[in-house]
Amino acid sequence: MSSRRSRQSGGSRITDDQIIELLSKLQQLLPEIRGSHSDKVSASKVLQETCNYIRSLHREVDDLSERLSQLLATTDADSPQAAIIRSLIM
Repeated sequence: MSSRRSRQSGGSRITDDQIIELLSKLQQLLPEIRGSHSDKVSASKVLQETCNYIRSLHREVDDLSERLSQLLATTDADSPQAAIIRSLIM
């Protein structure tokens, strides 16, 4: 028996319908395929685009954090603006 099967037998199993529903929900969240005219997008395409989108969001968060850090470095440490920036970074 494979480790995958033994893990599934011990817990609740996800059904094909649940997988289809989750993939549909993911598809609605993804800008790249949300507006596609075809409802038939492969599961692998949805998962690939999900990974790409998460990477993109991660880069955007890193960029914004860097910009906030730079802004904080040029702001008076005791100012109300600095407190707001620190709260955003945390």
